[in-house]
Amino acid sequence: MGSNLSRRVIGCAIEVSNTLGPGFFEKVYEKALCIEFERNGIYFQCQQPVNVIYKDNLVGEYITDIVVEEKLLLELKAVSALCSEHEAQLMNYLKATGLSVGLLLNFGKPKLGIKRMVWNHNETKKI
Repeated sequence: MGSNLSRRVIGCAIEVSNTLGPGFFEKVYEKALCIEFERNGIYFQCQQPVNVIYKDNLVGEYITDIVVEEKLLLELKAVSALCSEHEAQLMNYLKATGLSVGLLLNFGKPKLGIKRMVWNHNETKKI
Protein backbone atom coordinates (compact mmCIF):
# COMPACT_ATOMS: atom_id res chain seq x y z
CA MET A 1 0.00 0.00 0.00
CA GLY A 2 1.45 3.32 -0.98
CA SER A 3 1.64 6.27 1.33
CA ASN A 4 -0.42 8.19 -1.24
CA LEU A 5 -3.52 6.24 -0.16
CA SER A 6 -2.86 7.05 3.50
CA ARG A 7 -2.36 10.72 2.61
CA ARG A 8 -5.63 10.84 0.69
CA VAL A 9 -7.53 9.13 3.53
CA ILE A 10 -6.00 11.42 6.15
CA GLY A 11 -6.87 14.44 4.00
CA CYS A 12 -10.52 13.34 3.95
CA ALA A 13 -10.47 12.72 7.71
CA ILE A 14 -9.01 16.18 8.36
CA GLU A 15 -11.76 17.72 6.22
CA VAL A 16 -14.41 15.89 8.26
CA SER A 17 -12.76 16.85 11.55
CA ASN A 18 -12.39 20.51 10.59
CA THR A 19 -15.96 20.72 9.29
CA LEU A 20 -17.78 18.90 12.09
CA GLY A 21 -15.47 19.53 15.05
CA PRO A 22 -15.53 17.33 18.16
CA GLY A 23 -18.58 16.20 20.10
CA PHE A 24 -20.47 13.80 17.84
CA PHE A 25 -20.75 10.02 18.08
CA GLU A 26 -18.36 7.90 16.00
CA LYS A 27 -21.15 6.94 13.58
CA VAL A 28 -21.56 10.59 12.52
CA TYR A 29 -17.87 10.84 11.62
CA GLU A 30 -18.03 7.50 9.83
CA LYS A 31 -20.91 8.63 7.63
CA ALA A 32 -19.24 11.97 6.91
CA LEU A 33 -15.96 10.24 6.07
CA CYS A 34 -17.76 7.94 3.64
CA ILE A 35 -19.21 11.01 1.91
CA GLU A 36 -15.70 12.47 1.59
CA PHE A 37 -14.39 9.20 0.16
CA GLU A 38 -17.18 9.16 -2.42
CA ARG A 39 -16.47 12.79 -3.34
CA ASN A 40 -12.78 11.94 -3.80
CA GLY A 41 -13.22 8.70 -5.73
CA ILE A 42 -11.82 6.48 -2.95
CA TYR A 43 -13.20 2.92 -2.87
CA PHE A 44 -14.24 1.80 0.62
CA GLN A 45 -16.43 -0.65 2.52
CA CYS A 46 -18.17 0.13 5.80
CA GLN A 47 -19.35 -2.20 8.52
CA GLN A 48 -18.00 -5.45 7.08
CA PRO A 49 -18.16 -8.53 9.33
CA VAL A 50 -14.86 -10.25 10.11
CA ASN A 51 -14.59 -13.67 11.71
CA VAL A 52 -12.06 -14.29 14.48
CA ILE A 53 -10.63 -17.79 14.15
CA TYR A 54 -8.75 -19.71 16.83
CA LYS A 55 -7.25 -23.08 15.88
CA ASP A 56 -9.70 -23.47 13.01
CA ASN A 57 -12.69 -22.55 15.20
CA LEU A 58 -14.86 -19.48 14.97
CA VAL A 59 -14.57 -17.75 18.36
CA GLY A 60 -15.98 -14.35 17.55
CA GLU A 61 -16.96 -11.76 15.02
CA TYR A 62 -16.48 -8.05 14.83
CA ILE A 63 -17.58 -5.37 12.41
CA THR A 64 -14.99 -3.15 10.76
CA ASP A 65 -15.54 0.60 10.77
CA ILE A 66 -14.11 1.19 7.28
CA VAL A 67 -11.75 -0.70 4.96
CA VAL A 68 -10.27 1.46 2.20
CA GLU A 69 -9.42 -0.11 -1.16
CA GLU A 70 -9.13 -3.51 0.54
CA LYS A 71 -5.74 -2.36 1.90
CA LEU A 72 -6.21 0.06 4.79
CA LEU A 73 -8.26 -0.58 7.94
CA LEU A 74 -9.73 2.46 9.68
CA GLU A 75 -10.83 2.37 13.29
CA LEU A 76 -12.72 5.52 14.28
CA LYS A 77 -12.95 6.94 17.77
CA ALA A 78 -14.54 10.03 19.28
CA VAL A 79 -12.86 10.13 22.68
CA SER A 80 -10.94 12.72 24.71
CA ALA A 81 -7.73 10.65 24.40
CA LEU A 82 -6.62 7.46 22.70
CA CYS A 83 -5.34 4.75 25.02
CA SER A 84 -3.41 1.50 24.72
CA GLU A 85 -6.68 -0.48 24.53
CA HIS A 86 -7.61 1.35 21.32
CA GLU A 87 -4.21 0.49 19.82
CA ALA A 88 -4.55 -3.16 20.89
CA GLN A 89 -8.01 -3.25 19.33
CA LEU A 90 -6.68 -2.02 15.98
CA MET A 91 -3.79 -4.52 16.06
CA ASN A 92 -6.20 -7.38 16.77
CA TYR A 93 -8.44 -6.23 13.92
CA LEU A 94 -5.44 -6.20 11.57
CA LYS A 95 -4.60 -9.76 12.63
CA ALA A 96 -8.19 -10.92 12.09
CA THR A 97 -8.57 -9.30 8.66
CA GLY A 98 -5.15 -10.22 7.31
CA LEU A 99 -4.52 -6.55 6.52
CA SER A 100 -1.16 -5.03 7.41
CA VAL A 101 -1.83 -1.31 7.86
CA GLY A 102 -4.41 0.52 9.91
CA LEU A 103 -5.20 4.06 10.96
CA LEU A 104 -6.68 4.88 14.34
CA LEU A 105 -8.54 8.17 13.83
CA ASN A 106 -9.78 10.12 16.84
CA PHE A 107 -12.37 12.81 16.15
CA GLY A 108 -12.88 13.57 19.86
CA LYS A 109 -10.66 16.65 20.03
CA PRO A 110 -10.50 19.86 17.98
CA LYS A 111 -7.42 18.52 16.16
CA LEU A 112 -7.81 15.08 14.53
CA GLY A 113 -5.74 12.39 16.26
CA ILE A 114 -4.00 10.00 13.87
CA LYS A 115 -2.11 6.84 14.78
CA ARG A 116 -0.76 4.63 11.98
CA MET A 117 -0.13 1.02 12.94
CA VAL A 118 1.43 -1.87 11.04
CA TRP A 119 1.02 -5.59 11.71
CA ASN A 120 3.71 -7.87 10.30
CA HIS A 121 1.91 -11.17 9.65
CA ASN A 122 5.19 -12.99 9.02
CA GLU A 123 6.67 -12.05 12.39
CA THR A 124 6.54 -14.66 15.14
CA LYS A 125 7.15 -13.95 18.79
CA LYS A 126 9.31 -16.20 20.89
CA ILE A 127 8.28 -16.66 24.49
